[in-house]
Order: sequence, then structure tokens, then C-alpha cells
Amino acid sequence: MVRTALRVILEAEHDLVVVGEAATGAEAVPLVRSLAPDVVLMDVRMPEIDGIRATEQILSTLAEPPRIVVVTTFENDAYVYDALRAGAAGFLLKRAEPEELIGAVRLVARGDSLLFPAAVRALAASHAPGGRGCAAPWVARLTDREAGVLRLMATGLSNQEMSERLGVGPQTIKTHVAAVLSKTGSRDRTQAVIAAYEGGFMKKD
Repeated sequence: MVRTALRVILEAEHDLVVVGEAATGAEAVPLVRSLAPDVVLMDVRMPEIDGIRATEQILSTLAEPPRIVVVTTFENDAYVYDALRAGAAGFLLKRAEPEELIGAVRLVARGDSLLFPAAVRALAASHAPGGRGCAAPWVARLTDREAGVLRLMATGLSNQEMSERLGVGPQTIKTHVAAVLSKTGSRDRTQAVIAAYEGGFMKKD
């Protein structure tokens, strides 16, 4: 019923096409590989393989993976955090209004994240290690400028805003961001912020 409702909402939009459906996580992974969709709406709780594990498998095995939005009925920060750590582009409740669902699909298709930077920071900080624990090895490999860029990324600044703040060109910022993603082992900026907190680079407020 939920999948049917989602399909009806999305197919009513002229620029959106539903290319496939899966009832379980085990079905979803090979289906995504064969259909190569731009965006996947992934239920958190599914038989055989849950949505978090399915997300991990899709993103770790495809050279050009889709953007994944995790959908659930549960307002549980643990699900949000696990989804983001797995590489999801965002998180949506099943009770969201049709306009929110449609907007979410379009947003992540453009390469944006569904969560505001403040929400990402709050979730990441809540999982940061306490005390003076050892920082992750990648922290020592950051240059001073890369470290500064990562701190600004954690505040939610765009590349253009970081360019203006640091007084360097946008292409230079893009190069630094790419280096940060590589050194932190992150697919996107959201994962980099999570890595910054989990790795001891950023501290709890």
C-alpha cells in the first residue's frame, strides 16, 4: 500500500518516472543495479535485508550509485544517523506530505542533502567520542587549509561561501573539498562532517 501510494504521487509529476519497485532489501539491491535509477526511496524496515544494509551494499558496489532517501515511520535519530553513515542523501518520514516527498526526490537528484547542516551536526556531535580520545589517523594527514575547509563544511557553508570567507577561488575550494572527502573516506559532505566528529577532529559543543 505504501509503495503504491508513493508511485501514484511520483508518477503524477511530469518530470519523475518510477522505474521499479522491490518488496525486500534483497530484491532492492539487484534491482537498483539493473535499472540504474537516479534516486532510490529506501524503506528502513524490510524483510531479509533492512534498508540501512541495502543502502550500504548499493553504495559500496556501484561505480555510479544513485542518491538514496531513506523512508520510515519512525522518528528515531538512530535511524537517521545510521542512514547518513551508510551514505544516504537524506531521510523522510512516511507521513510526509506529497509536496515534501516530491521536493525531496528533486532535491537529492540535484545532488543536495535533505538535512540541514545544523541537524547533521547535532546528530554527529551526539555520537562523537567524549574526553580526549585519540583522533583518527586521517586527521594528521589534513593540511592546515584542508582542516579549515572541513571546519567550515561542518558549519554548513557552501563552496561559494567558503571561497568568500577564505579569499580564494571557487576551484581552489573545490580541490580542497575533494581532498577532504578523499582523506576522510567520505562520499559526500554530510559523511565528511560525521567523520569529523567520530574521528575526534570536531568536538562536541
